[in-house]
Amino acid sequence: MNHNARRPIVIKRKKKSDHGAHGSWKIAYADFMTAMMAFFLVMWLLSGSSEAELEAISEYFNTPLKVAMFGGDKNSASNSAIPGGGDDVTHQEGEVKKVVITPHAYRLDDAELRQLKFRLDSLIQQDPALRALQEQLKIEMTPDGLRIQIIDSNNRPMFKIGSADIVPYMRKVLRTIAPVLNELPNHITISGHTDDLPYAAGDAAYSNWELSSDRANAARRELVAGGLDSQKLFRVIGLAATMSLDPDTPDAPINRRISILMLNQDSERRMLDEMSEAGGIPVFKSPLMPSKESGGVER
Repeated sequence: MNHNARRPIVIKRKKKSDHGAHGSWKIAYADFMTAMMAFFLVMWLLSGSSEAELEAISEYFNTPLKVAMFGGDKNSASNSAIPGGGDDVTHQEGEVKKVVITPHAYRLDDAELRQLKFRLDSLIQQDPALRALQEQLKIEMTPDGLRIQIIDSNNRPMFKIGSADIVPYMRKVLRTIAPVLNELPNHITISGHTDDLPYAAGDAAYSNWELSSDRANAARRELVAGGLDSQKLFRVIGLAATMSLDPDTPDAPINRRISILMLNQDSERRMLDEMSEAGGIPVFKSPLMPSKESGGVER
């Protein structure tokens, strides 16, 4: 008799270890600590950033990805990120460049001007000489476009008293920002402003009207010398003391300023229409409005 055949069969089952369950919380905790470290690092970096840098970061996250990657000019023609179309840009099939100005195009125009604003803000922060003058530089978005104002100061005047002779620091400011203004095709207006202190001879002789016009033209010359495309100039005017920043103190230094306005599509179209209605002769075609041919340059 085979004794092995009668021996009972014993099946040994290994008890499953629960070490995996104990280890999973460690992984989750490590992920949590990593996320917290990243959060506090971001907060620390933001706390040391300037206002201009914070605005630039905010604009980056508010800008559509396709605009940031490909630029407004390319995407204003289509909602597709894939270029295409064909040789004939007037046909209706495929991805073609549209010439009709739509609300979407206006939004892209506004976004491009905002990006240029942050580019100028960053330029000022990076240049020690310009950063020292930032209290006299006011860059803001307006309903008409991007406006850059260089404001006078009793301690640091832009021009010699009663003349259109530009001081060296003012010349540096204008020549530094000039190349940046070429980054968009938008046209530019330049206006000169004075306080209300009259000349001794009165308005019948050389007055604040002539002074503001001469200063606007002096600013124009410096911008062109700094590299600004002169074809971008739309209007150069003197407004004397008619548009005071501080109307309660008409002789305040803040009222003496040079204003550079980069026009948006809406304001440029409106100005072109006004000039056409006044009998102006078209001398240039606006790059912002390819479907409308009218315009002029104020002399």
